[in-house]
Amino acid sequence: MHDPNAITIIDTGYVRPGLCAAYLVESGGRAALIDCGTATCAQTVLDAIEAAGVSRDAVDWLMVTHVHLDHAGAAGPLMRALPNAKLVVHPRGAPHMIDPTRLIAGAKAVYGEAMFARDHAGMLPVAEDRVVVAEDGHVVKLAGRPLLCIDTPGHALHHYSVWDAATRSWFAGDTFGLSYREFDGSSGAFAVPTTSPVQFDPQQMHDSIEKLLARAPDTIRIAHYGEVDDCVRLGADLHEQIDAMVAISRDAHGHADRHARIVGGLTRLYTARARDHGIEDASARVVEVLGNDIEINAQGLAVWLDRAVR
Repeated sequence: MHDPNAITIIDTGYVRPGLCAAYLVESGGRAALIDCGTATCAQTVLDAIEAAGVSRDAVDWLMVTHVHLDHAGAAGPLMRALPNAKLVVHPRGAPHMIDPTRLIAGAKAVYGEAMFARDHAGMLPVAEDRVVVAEDGHVVKLAGRPLLCIDTPGHALHHYSVWDAATRSWFAGDTFGLSYREFDGSSGAFAVPTTSPVQFDPQQMHDSIEKLLARAPDTIRIAHYGEVDDCVRLGADLHEQIDAMVAISRDAHGHADRHARIVGGLTRLYTARARDHGIEDASARVVEVLGNDIEINAQGLAVWLDRAVR
């Protein structure tokens, strides 16, 4: 029997299975979609909504935790397919959903034309009258079920997280790091922070993690990837790693091979922690599963370092 208050994880299919999640939240016959993948993932997400037994006209809200393209790139095409939905977006992100020109240009500059065409083609603007700006404390009412939006910068200045009191859980986007299910073991989940360009700020990230933990959540649902519990331990792990990552980047400052030094430092940090976590063949597994994230984290740390040492 279908659960009328179900929370369904949707694998958006971005890059590889188990990398990028969206969440479908149901209440009283209505639904909210939290995050949505890239534009090329839109049909996959629509198919998953249908497979969950939810009609397109029952989706009242599309909530994007932030406007990085793996979370919000599909918003334009999805809003055209979900006739009753409103887009809920952080105030700093709203202009980029209404006019994604700068997002598209930035993505092409970072990824190149070929990769943009593969992973991001099809981005579309969202009509301004369908956009709801979520200031800190904004409440989305999903058929009477409150979904509370809390400002959680650190990963990005345009990031909010969503508190679902009904399940005592957060939908945290990228605020509570990355935790891929390939690393799950007898010691539980393994998590690392995500410091991707261009707005990483360590103190803000520390503060936002504490905001999440302050509500004593039973679980936290993250975009990369899935639901984690043991939130206090994972929060402590993230705090330790943020400080260690900042130290690695500071140690690399002023060297001609700064980027390579940061990449090497992060690789050694995550490998040592993975080994301590009981992950077999940790050095190879970290490079295999986290290699792209290490590169992106190193880029974000470098951008932060350039601001911090001015």
